[in-house]
Amino acid sequence: MALRIVSADERLSAAGAKTTMAIFGPSGVGKTSLLKSLSPAETLCIDLEAGMKSVQDWPGDSIPVRTFADALDIGCLVGGVNPSADPSGFFSEAHYQHLRESYPDLVQMIAGKRIIFVDSITDLTRQAMAWAKTRPEAFSDKTGKPDTRGAYGLLAREVIGLLKHLQHAQAKTVIFVGILERVTDEFNRTTWQPQMEGGKAGRELPGIVDQVITMSLFARDGDGWRHEPERGEDRRLVCRAGNPFGLPAKDRSGRLDVTEPPDLGALLSKINSTRKG
Repeated sequence: MALRIVSADERLSAAGAKTTMAIFGPSGVGKTSLLKSLSPAETLCIDLEAGMKSVQDWPGDSIPVRTFADALDIGCLVGGVNPSADPSGFFSEAHYQHLRESYPDLVQMIAGKRIIFVDSITDLTRQAMAWAKTRPEAFSDKTGKPDTRGAYGLLAREVIGLLKHLQHAQAKTVIFVGILERVTDEFNRTTWQPQMEGGKAGRELPGIVDQVITMSLFARDGDGWRHEPERGEDRRLVCRAGNPFGLPAKDRSGRLDVTEPPDLGALLSKINSTRKG
């Protein structure tokens, strides 16, 4: 049995070294450019959407990922071994050791990074859907024909497994970026929802990460801000649930204001700061 007591000091030390965050915003609002507010030496960008043009002058390292199988491999290298994984499955000891032997330079580079920036989770789920459609679970046992429900079930299971594995990465802050879309129902009511393939992964994501943040455009309104997603000139990060804008947000740290400037370096410092008193 590997049970042990974790002291308060150990817990605080671990919490201060990492967090997990999902940042959603409309297409083109400048989510990828948030990279420029992070330390290049400490940050690794996992580029799933071939969308680095807006930050091509950013001096940090990036890894282009074009298939979900490669995303699972990167996730294993970042998160290490999952002791409860199937011995022949993803994130197992065998999976990790195979990758260590195959990509020693990548292992060394990842070990030196404190922040993992995943751009984007929207494209991650698209890659996962394409991968799931080729797996045996995506075909009917009786007819051999494609089974959409089976593919969506597999997508949800593997994407959620990957997100949780990254969540547990030791001493790594993991930031997921994704597209936020406006949805209008039959009663002409508008809501904002993360754009992700398959509903289950999108529903579970807020419970996996520590922070859910919406990035959007705003205009000054006296001492506060007014949400102007089409005409606003100021980018802001909406960080707290129950905000007056009706945007998805959650702050598990309890240290962020309703909106914050679009500076992830400053945001992480605020989240990881030591409370006084």
